[in-house]
Order: sequence, then C-alpha cells, then structure tokens
Amino acid sequence: MARIVLAGYIGCGNLGDDSVMIGVVDGLGVGHEYLVLSGDPDDTFRYYAMHGVPRKNLKEVEAAIKASDALVFPGGSIFQDVTSAKSTVYYTGLIKMAKKHNKRVLLLNQGVGPLNTWIGKNQTRTAMSLADLIVVRDPGSLKTLTDLGVNKKIHVGADSALILREPVREDDGSSYGIGAMKAVALAPRPWKRKGVDIIELFGETSRLLFNAGFVPTLVEMDPFEDGRILEAITKQQGGRIPFLRNLGSSRMVQFRLARMEGVIGMRLHAGILATTVGVPPLMLNYDPKVAAFARQIDIGPALTIEGLTAPRLFEAFMEHHKAKDAHKVVILKKREELREQAMKAIELANHFLK
Repeated sequence: MARIVLAGYIGCGNLGDDSVMIGVVDGLGVGHEYLVLSGDPDDTFRYYAMHGVPRKNLKEVEAAIKASDALVFPGGSIFQDVTSAKSTVYYTGLIKMAKKHNKRVLLLNQGVGPLNTWIGKNQTRTAMSLADLIVVRDPGSLKTLTDLGVNKKIHVGADSALILREPVREDDGSSYGIGAMKAVALAPRPWKRKGVDIIELFGETSRLLFNAGFVPTLVEMDPFEDGRILEAITKQQGGRIPFLRNLGSSRMVQFRLARMEGVIGMRLHAGILATTVGVPPLMLNYDPKVAAFARQIDIGPALTIEGLTAPRLFEAFMEHHKAKDAHKVVILKKREELREQAMKAIELANHFLK
C-alpha cells in the first residue's frame, strides 16, 4: 500500500477537477492511502469521504508530502497560463517540494497549455523535468511539451474522468422533462471576448429549445465561476430556465446528465461526464482542450464559440439530435476506448507505487 498525496485544483468548486481525482482513485483502487490537497477539505470529505489538508497551507502541505510515498497529479488543465501563470508556479513548487523529500512525482492524464508567458513556459518545463512519470491527456498537450523542449518520455492517455463508470440508476431510465418535453442540459462558462455575449447566446438558445419542445436546463459545473452567469441567463428569460446548482460531486453530475435528452457543453467536463453516461454531447470550442476532446469522441467537431449565434447553435443542436442514436453507438464505443487509454496512466503509475 502506498501513501499518496493528490494535487490539483481539487476541492475548489470545479466538478471537472474533482472528477479527474475520483477517476484516478477509482483506477488505482482501495489498496492505497490517499490524502488530498484541497481547497475545502471539509467538502472533499463530505462528498468523497477522503481526508485532505488546505492546499494553500504550505506548512501542512509539506508535512503531508513528507509523510507520503508519492505526489500524484490526477489531471486537469493546471499547467496553463490563460487564467494566470501563478498556477504553474504553485504546482511546480509542489513538485520541487516533493523532490526535496525524495518523493516520486506522477503526472497522470495531464492537460498542458495554452502557455503564452515566459514564466508559464519556464515553470512547466521545470515541473516536467522533475517528474518521474508524465502522461498527458491528448496529443495537443504532447505537442505543447515537445515544443517546450521537454526531453523525457511522455505517454499519451485520456482524461482521467473517463475512467468513471456509468453509475447504476435506480429510476426507470427515462429522461427528465415536463410531459412530453425532454430536458437538454446547457453547461456554459464565463468567457470574455469582444463580440461574444455568453448570456445572450445561451439565453436565446434556451428560448429556441423551449419553443421546439425541449426543456433547457442549466448545469452549474463550478459555483464560484458559473453561478452568476447562469443566474443572468435564467433572469434574461424571465426566470423560466431550470437551474441545476450545488450538485456537490461528479457522481451527482453523472446521475443528472444520464437523464438528459442532450447536452450542449462549453464546460469540458460536462461533455466528458455526459460521455461516461452515454449521452452524446455537442461541444462548444472556447479552448483547444474542448476541440481536442470533440476529436476524440468523433461525433463531429466542436462549434467555434467566436461568431456563434443562438440560431446557429440551435440548428446545430437539432442536427446533432437527429443523429442521436447513431452518435450514441459511436460514443459508447469511444467511451470504452478512451477509458482504456486513460487506464494506461494507472498501469504506468502502479509501477511506481509498489
């Protein structure tokens, strides 16, 4: 049994980052002792029954790492500098701390990039040079590291959330809805670009879906980032859009998405978790990672968010929905293929955790 410290953007409200953690824990199994560097250790224990320490309390973090056998990063887009280069500094600092205490560092199904700043590139290069194992989640992340000059063996897996099995449902398997109107999940996120109004785009798309006989349903993947924009979207439509909030855990997201007729995902892990439960997602590309995932599931390219209008998005969804049965056959096959790819990281990690 290995004592494992799990690090990433875990316990910070983002259900996508929590889902990669749970995917890795499911993959590695119960034969290890886990401790999470968490933004909210109480919530991490409440939703996942896993003990944690505050991720920003470096004294406690170092004590946890010192007492461990390995520092494991389960995935997520943590080595990027679009939001801030500070994240690359923080995670590289953790890796340096682990190596100071002669601990193994395993990067599993990691997303890398975009990296635009000198500090982001330099910190990421340093982190990779110190890691004992590097597995990235897609070919784009591999290219980013290759372009940085990382001269180490880099394996390509898939997002760790794809390890999650479809949960057993206790209902009759029917979709959510009102009468004959089936629910369609919408998972937007804040995104500021000139000429792009996310509130208008999703609000008007919701109206068009409702008029076409669907129940548009907003899904909150990150209460701290998404809450305000989802409230603004439903307010724009007179408060008529159902709003799934405070879901708490990635398992709960799976349960909810499993009963949707369709999913429109700007949030990457809304699409990934939809795939784990066999619902073909229509992805909206605001970041290379979303386009990369759409290519992996192979049911059509992600729609570019820039210049996208509500009528165009609605039309794209209707075409996507017409092909739902064919798409489902494809993603059920891709789901298993991608799970196998993601599990490669687990198999490689096991060599270091014996």
